[in-house]
Amino acid sequence: VSNLQGPRYVSPAPKGGFVVSEECGDVKVFTSSRKLLCSLGSKYGHRFGNPAGVCVDADGSVLVADEQRRTVHLFPEHGAPVCLVSTGLRRPAGVACSSSGHLLVADAGENCVKVFKYCVRPR
Repeated sequence: VSNLQGPRYVSPAPKGGFVVSEECGDVKVFTSSRKLLCSLGSKYGHRFGNPAGVCVDADGSVLVADEQRRTVHLFPEHGAPVCLVSTGLRRPAGVACSSSGHLLVADAGENCVKVFKYCVRPR
């Protein structure tokens, strides 16, 4: 995959696709055949500061850590984006989702990993 603007983090997505964050840019979602499915900034009208870590949860929602804005947003397949974390982060870098509904955020500004509960839905 070429023509990315400073690719930073990448994560697998459902059905063999993947998600890539671009430094000071956007987050792009690709299909398993490496074709651009969408740009989250365009699809949701969202402006990122400096998108960093990305991951995809069990529901297919994309989670993005924004270093500049010090937030973590969830972008569902359908519906509006949701800000999951808006305070308490100094420099969120990496993100991961656990199967039990926890969001793990690597905070490079505080040299730690912070754990948040974000999903309380029975499987």
